[in-house]
Amino acid sequence: MSRLLPKSLFGQMLVIMLLGLVVSYAIGAWIYSTDREAAVREVGGLAAANRIANLARLVEEAPAGWRERIVATLSDRTFQVTLSDQKPDFMERGDSGPVAQAISGYLSDRLDLDASRRPIVVASESASLSPGSGPFLDHPPMMMRGPRRMMGGWRMHGWAELVALDVAIPLSTGQWLSFNTALPEHVPSFSYQLIASMLVMTIVLVVVTVWAAKRVTAPLRTLAEAAQRLGKDVNAPPIPDIGTIETRQASRSFNEMQIRLRELIDNRTRLLAAVSHDLRTPLTLLRLRAENASDPEEKERMLATLTEMDAMVSAILQYTRDEMTTEPVRRTDLNALIQSVVDDMADAGMDVVFDPAPEVLVECRSSALKRAITNLVDNAIKYGHKARVTLQAREKLVEIAVEDEGPGIPEKELARVFQPFYRVEESRNRESGGVGLGLAIAQSLVQKNNGTLSLQNRPSGGLRAQILLPRAV
Repeated sequence: MSRLLPKSLFGQMLVIMLLGLVVSYAIGAWIYSTDREAAVREVGGLAAANRIANLARLVEEAPAGWRERIVATLSDRTFQVTLSDQKPDFMERGDSGPVAQAISGYLSDRLDLDASRRPIVVASESASLSPGSGPFLDHPPMMMRGPRRMMGGWRMHGWAELVALDVAIPLSTGQWLSFNTALPEHVPSFSYQLIASMLVMTIVLVVVTVWAAKRVTAPLRTLAEAAQRLGKDVNAPPIPDIGTIETRQASRSFNEMQIRLRELIDNRTRLLAAVSHDLRTPLTLLRLRAENASDPEEKERMLATLTEMDAMVSAILQYTRDEMTTEPVRRTDLNALIQSVVDDMADAGMDVVFDPAPEVLVECRSSALKRAITNLVDNAIKYGHKARVTLQAREKLVEIAVEDEGPGIPEKELARVFQPFYRVEESRNRESGGVGLGLAIAQSLVQKNNGTLSLQNRPSGGLRAQILLPRAV
């Protein structure tokens, strides 16, 4: 069941609210239809009994010569009245069920009849009457006119369940006044008006539900987007303090966390910059002393070590400067940017080629992106002796790939090489491994451009560094 639910909080809230709405409507419609059918039966039976009582009293009180004409005038296709000296044939069936007994007792009370003259009422079994059949072809029974108006048309589905009603009342003259009509047993519970009103209410409730769900989940969506921005840029703007009490508290806590995180990173960056800067002075003094060493071989080793330390300090200073620098974003032609990097390295004698793409524009920090590409190309040449840079434009992303023909990196090390100062080569030999900041700097600079950097070993040998950037709209 959980697999069928939407994954978003908004979708789940909307589904739960709509399910509650559907269930409540179904229960309400069932209660309405059950109660309404009972009411229609009661109203229909009462109307029929009142009419029969009034007509019986009219015939009883009329002069004997008028009764035949009155009875003939009262009859129609839906309500048949007859006056006979003989007992009606249906009297042999006797009373039939609680409906007949209730109507018989009601008529006795209305007409003040004693037990010996108690009216005979027979309610036959229900029968389905459809348009075009029976005595109710065009006109529903007179007693149904009131309920029919309430129902908006009990023949809306083309059928009705009716109970045939036969009533025989003995007159004081010894004659029998008979009535034949029908009571509604089942009528459709839903009219066009009811369905239309429920549809309108459903639309209104769905609109209100969607609006309420969006309003409730909007602050959470804002918080999630802010967390994504924070992962790419610690200097991202704070979250606005809006929404419910809980979301306001979450927004304030997130903003306070961002401030503390920014201070922590700034302190770390300043510490690294200060230490790296302060190391320059003793390194210079050591270099001067190494120059005065009497043993040429020892002097060469000391100068090589100092050169390595100086390169390490320079790399750390550059890393901290990249972390602290905030460059404005502007639209950049990637073909031109990459071509400038490739041309500079080719002029320096490095084996590097570039496969351009049709015009590709991105919104980026061009200097940071150029330095990241330079680091990747430099690594490719250092470990694979040659580099090939390709540019491909997709629908929403731009891919920059730097490939080499070196030995690659063990699969378990692919994620760890982005850590600062981590090198697959444990020897710390500058000729074979460098300082261990090149990929860390490249990843940091790519993330500043809202992109991602990943490494994969090529099936044919070598390493492939892939940069994905969002395209400019």
